[in-house]
Amino acid sequence: MHRIVWGRATSSNVMKVLWALGELELPFERIDVGGAFGKTDTPEYRAMNPTGLVPTLQEGDFTLWESNAIVRYLGQTHASGTKPWPTDAHTRATIDHWMDAQQTVLNRPMSGVFWGLVRTPPDKRDLTAVAASIEETARAWRMIDAKLQHHDFIAGADFTLCDIPWGVHAHRWFGMDYQGLTRPELPALRTWYDRLCQRPAYQKHVMATPIA
Repeated sequence: MHRIVWGRATSSNVMKVLWALGELELPFERIDVGGAFGKTDTPEYRAMNPTGLVPTLQEGDFTLWESNAIVRYLGQTHASGTKPWPTDAHTRATIDHWMDAQQTVLNRPMSGVFWGLVRTPPDKRDLTAVAASIEETARAWRMIDAKLQHHDFIAGADFTLCDIPWGVHAHRWFGMDYQGLTRPELPALRTWYDRLCQRPAYQKHVMATPIA
């Protein structure tokens, strides 16, 4: 099966899909679209993904968009019944709610930090606004840190699909230049991040990509 991921490698949402594919050892082709590459407003792309966002997964005649939905689809089709995507309904629902919490709890304030520090030139940064975004983002990370004080990964003892959405942003959280702004000390979160850094697919698809 010819599998294509449409999206630039520096997109956090694209990284989720690439990392999931790497964990599952699934072959794919990636085509640069979005951001500086453009091409997401073309009729051809909009026919696949009417939002005009990235990523989009294409497998033959089947297309799918929304990063977490793609990660779940890959889990269902290639890892169902395994530790990353178990079949028990309660366990899977727990993984699901942590995956979606990344979008509803972390995404907005984390975007404020990222855009304020990475996408804004130093002389134009509003450090007061960035500091407020860091504090709000830290509340989300404290929630994860509390879970990680009891086990190695977010949903329990094993790596699961819900570690992927949070793990992509953890690399940015620990890797961005804060220029005098501080993050709270969250030892369990840092240990989890260090654990992710040992995973080859994380190294290849998240850590090796510039924070840009």
